[in-house]
Amino acid sequence: MERKNTLFFTPTRIAVIALFAALAGVLYAFGFPINVAFPFWLELNFSDIPALIGTFVLGPLSGGIIVFVKILVKLIIKGTSTVFVGELADLIIGLAFIVPAGLIYKKHRTFKGALAGMGVGTFFSVALSVLANWLVLVPFYLHLFFQDDWNNLVAPMQALFGDGVTKETFYNFYLWISVLPFNVMRCLIAVLVTLPIYKRISMLINRMNERFMPRSCRTEGGDAECGAAVKKRIIITVAICSGVVLLLVGGVLLRYFLG
Repeated sequence: MERKNTLFFTPTRIAVIALFAALAGVLYAFGFPINVAFPFWLELNFSDIPALIGTFVLGPLSGGIIVFVKILVKLIIKGTSTVFVGELADLIIGLAFIVPAGLIYKKHRTFKGALAGMGVGTFFSVALSVLANWLVLVPFYLHLFFQDDWNNLVAPMQALFGDGVTKETFYNFYLWISVLPFNVMRCLIAVLVTLPIYKRISMLINRMNERFMPRSCRTEGGDAECGAAVKKRIIITVAICSGVVLLLVGGVLLRYFLG
């Protein structure tokens, strides 16, 4: 008799989380500005796509791990220019997007459930992005990098929206004409890419999990053998993933010190 594997951290899950997190981290590190529509410090990246797909395929906890690890990967590749404040804000905004989406989809595993989850996740993510910029990011950057000189923030906004942008009107223009539509666009891109493909990726990963599941875990009985076999495979998978991370860190350090 077939039985379902109830272990959470299976070798397949660990490997898929690592794959999605690495891809998300690389995409996060290579963000780019859209200077014709938004101020240069708002950089668009596509790291939400693998995080959202991973959430729908593996669940909200795995999605949260992907978002957290992608921040670490980005820091390894590119470092930080914001004393980690920007990365912390991106972590919170990213979790606000994928965790509600994952929780809703986990209870309603239908197309409508996916749409509802993405809609709720988009709402929370955009709302938090506006609050984070208003209460934390702008005051932090203004004080740390610009010594409270508003001209450094106002001038780029005036180049986009005209002389109506002043110190007094900055937040009206920045929050509602820049931050809000920028983050709606970011979430919408992730939604449009994820919707057509997440089911296929989920089916593929489920097949992989069944294929690589130890034989003793596929039938009733043999719990001891199953546990030992899975534990061995988890150790091997973690060792391989750790080796890849160490190679990545070593390559970055070599490039930094030699290049």
